[in-house]
Amino acid sequence: MDTQTRHSSLKGESILAELSIDWKGRPCKPNKHGGMRAALFVLGIQAFEIMAIAAVGNNLITYVFNEMHFPLSKSANIVTNFIGTIFLLSLLGGFLSDSYLGSFWTMLIFGFVELSGFILLAVQAHLPQLRPTECNMITDDNCIEAKGFKATIFFIALYLVALGSGCLKPNMIAHGADQFSKDDEKQAKKLPTYFNTAYFSFCVGELIALTVLVWFQTRAGMDVGFAISAAAMGMGLVSLVSGLAFYRNKPPQGSILTPIAQVIVAAITKRKQVCPSNSEMMFRNQNLEGSLNVSNGFRHPDKFRFLDKACVKVQNSSNSSNENESKESPWRLCSVKQVEQVKVILSVIPIFACTIIFNTILAQLQTFSVQQGSTMNTHLTKTFKIPPASLQAIPYLILIIIVPLYELFCVPLARKLTGQEKGISPLQRIGIGLFTVTFSMVSAALVERERRNNAVHSNKIISIFWITPQFLIFGVSEMFTAVGLIEFFYMQSLAGMQSFLTGMTYCSYSFGFFLSSLLVSLVNKITSSGSAALSTGGWLSDNDLNKDRLDLFYWLLAALSLLNFFNYLFWSKWYTNKSCPSPSPNDQINTVPV
Repeated sequence: MDTQTRHSSLKGESILAELSIDWKGRPCKPNKHGGMRAALFVLGIQAFEIMAIAAVGNNLITYVFNEMHFPLSKSANIVTNFIGTIFLLSLLGGFLSDSYLGSFWTMLIFGFVELSGFILLAVQAHLPQLRPTECNMITDDNCIEAKGFKATIFFIALYLVALGSGCLKPNMIAHGADQFSKDDEKQAKKLPTYFNTAYFSFCVGELIALTVLVWFQTRAGMDVGFAISAAAMGMGLVSLVSGLAFYRNKPPQGSILTPIAQVIVAAITKRKQVCPSNSEMMFRNQNLEGSLNVSNGFRHPDKFRFLDKACVKVQNSSNSSNENESKESPWRLCSVKQVEQVKVILSVIPIFACTIIFNTILAQLQTFSVQQGSTMNTHLTKTFKIPPASLQAIPYLILIIIVPLYELFCVPLARKLTGQEKGISPLQRIGIGLFTVTFSMVSAALVERERRNNAVHSNKIISIFWITPQFLIFGVSEMFTAVGLIEFFYMQSLAGMQSFLTGMTYCSYSFGFFLSSLLVSLVNKITSSGSAALSTGGWLSDNDLNKDRLDLFYWLLAALSLLNFFNYLFWSKWYTNKSCPSPSPNDQINTVPV
């Protein structure tokens, strides 16, 4: 081995040792820890966990409506609120991981929390005395009391699952990506492949959940289905623990919210200072930088200039620079890296917000579209029926084929056309998905109008396969949007914030599902006000889709989706046009005399 090669090798080992440790707290070895081998164990728990949660979430409306006897619109809101809570709790999981527990222990602890929720759901679904009987809650006082007690047990189990799954999700993605060092050029190039592989793992889990597990739920009962979900979750935990000796673990960095708060407080405190005229005048405080475990190659956005004041060194004329620097509080003087990270978080919020409508459409496919399929002809043969929830498996079946083809053929072709290592950028990938998803709702609206006209006017039930296109189109759009968003957020983060920023991507799902609940309520309220044409009083106010106007609701979502796409074009251009390279490591602090 020549001197230069040996030096590069030692440098690589030094970087890995500084940024990652093994499960015993010792510095990682590049030839033993990390890489795709370690990531495979994380992909295992991801596949099993999504298998378990998808089997529950995608068919939950059937259980809530048929077994818990809630009205259809309330059942849809229960499902969307449950799934929305899962994704909202991903911020908690990311915060605990980056600040205190580390990703491995966060996954292990909350994996068992999720497992306990599945077990409690299975117990309730198995015991008739824990499920309410169908009755009139308006006229029967005993019904209200019984449903209240039994519903409490149901919601406790449901939100144990939500808490566990929510805290797991960002850590599975971040921990898997952490196995590839961003400081190692060879490993960094594998990150896009990992994200595509992670999505492939997700598709496999979804496919099994929506076919095998949903079939068991339909044929053997929801109690058996929930028990199988519990077993899948247990297998996922086994996969996680099996990779313990191979993981590169990022040690927790302490509260990740404190540096953000310090920047805001410092900027407000120095609000009367003159802001530097351009970003090149922003420099590093080497002492503060040394205390932060940060990655190189970060971009310093040339926006939110007010925050730059947090980096300005205020020098009293009576004191020397070194003496004043030693007395400077971290709540008055922040490093450039801290300011950069706060700026990036603020900068990506519009990108994040543009994916909320996308996930509102996902909420419809998991609620109203499932109920839509239950009113159609589900016979594949004379004896075999397709569970309506299993229709959501169609896009994942196609994506299991498309994702490898995309990685093997489309990415190399895109590299030649664009000259980018990733083929297309994460922002371009998100944009393709946001444009494509509009056609999912167009298809859904056209099919629902056809289904309703046949059912109402001809007393004819059309085949369930009519709603296949809306699921298929959404699946393709999700391959672009979901993967692009996770990759985009992960690549913006610095050390100690990967899980938290990855958790922010899942908040888009949360807001999308909560917006779905809000839209359903608003649409019912608005369309029922003074509407003589609609005897039902609202588009979605009945429990009968033949009386409801679900097709008009789908058209509304299609229009919102198209407007959202143009909104995204504006913000993505704003983001890409407002960045400049980070200052060099040798830069010093800009000082402003008082």
